[in-house]
Amino acid sequence: METKLPLEFFRQLPKTDLHVHLDGSLRLESILDLAQQDGIELPTRDPIELRRFMNLGQNCGSLVEYLKAFDVTLRVMQTEEALYRTAFELAEDAARENVRYMEVRYSPMLHGRKGLKMTVIVESVLAGLRAAQAKYGIESNVILCGIRNISPETSLEMAELCVAYKNRGVVAFDLAGAEYDHPAKHHRAAFQLVRDNNINVTIHAGEAYGPESIAQAIHICGAHRIGHGCRLRENGDLLHYVNDHRLPLECCPSSNVQTNAVRNLSSHPLKLYQALGLRVTINTDNRLVTDTTVSKELWLCHTAMDIPLRDIKSMIVAGFKSSFLPFHIKQAYLRQVSQELKRFHEDGTIDDPPLPVPSGPTPPRTGRIPLLDPSDLPPPSLSL
Repeated sequence: METKLPLEFFRQLPKTDLHVHLDGSLRLESILDLAQQDGIELPTRDPIELRRFMNLGQNCGSLVEYLKAFDVTLRVMQTEEALYRTAFELAEDAARENVRYMEVRYSPMLHGRKGLKMTVIVESVLAGLRAAQAKYGIESNVILCGIRNISPETSLEMAELCVAYKNRGVVAFDLAGAEYDHPAKHHRAAFQLVRDNNINVTIHAGEAYGPESIAQAIHICGAHRIGHGCRLRENGDLLHYVNDHRLPLECCPSSNVQTNAVRNLSSHPLKLYQALGLRVTINTDNRLVTDTTVSKELWLCHTAMDIPLRDIKSMIVAGFKSSFLPFHIKQAYLRQVSQELKRFHEDGTIDDPPLPVPSGPTPPRTGRIPLLDPSDLPPPSLSL
């Protein structure tokens, strides 16, 4: 490709973020403010030094080193007010770059150092996300996480929280944390519980360990989506199984370079996955720790991987297709976004949005996006 589109172009595209950790996506100034407000000790109060200490946006060499930044963020996320604030600010930041739908993941067990009840932790985050939705229109749901390198018993407790908050803002269960030497199968009781209750499952796999981790996530734990999946390319048979069964990959390009899961952006396998027809979604992972946004990740796919706009659009649509939303709501999002994306062109021009059609009184909100007439639908996609 000759001409690269600017970052601002990608900021205007409608987007999702399906793989974003709350405790890795704070604002640096909020960490400093909350620490001062609550009398919390930090390695340093200097923003530049703290940024360096946490390796923000820097290559960490491994996932284990990358996760050390969370020791700092978790210190200031132990009160109702802090959880509400950080959830609200994350959604606010996402809304400002036109993220329409977001699934925020975190593990409540990591926020109980001061004795907060798990239910209070969940409800504080949900309240912050709902407040942002009321102000900015961004819709967000929650994915609760077990932690690989903590006991399976605590993962089961997180799964029980998922069951309690099903249809109340929690849409899935995940397993996060250090992947190497901590297999997902040890946490199978937690996955069995959520699957028995028809709750969605996404699992970090194939990031710091090989394709065996992905196979285990799918075949033993019942994953409906795979977090990262960088090493899927090492097993062609499994790769085609994932493709044939339309199991989405939650790709986080910059984070994968930062943790040394891939050498550099140009060698990231997502371009191969996209070419083979896999359902590739682009996400931030951790906005603060990786120093990124969804717009930046899409822009890097375009500029560092030479992915053309038509494929960027396909990945955006894949994000909405892969969301853990009810079918009819997802369908309405897809109709709207498919139409919107037609305004954005390869030469960088953007058509003006169509004028709103005059209508009668606004019907009361029912919690569901109204369906359009079938004649308004774009042509069916072969990758539904």
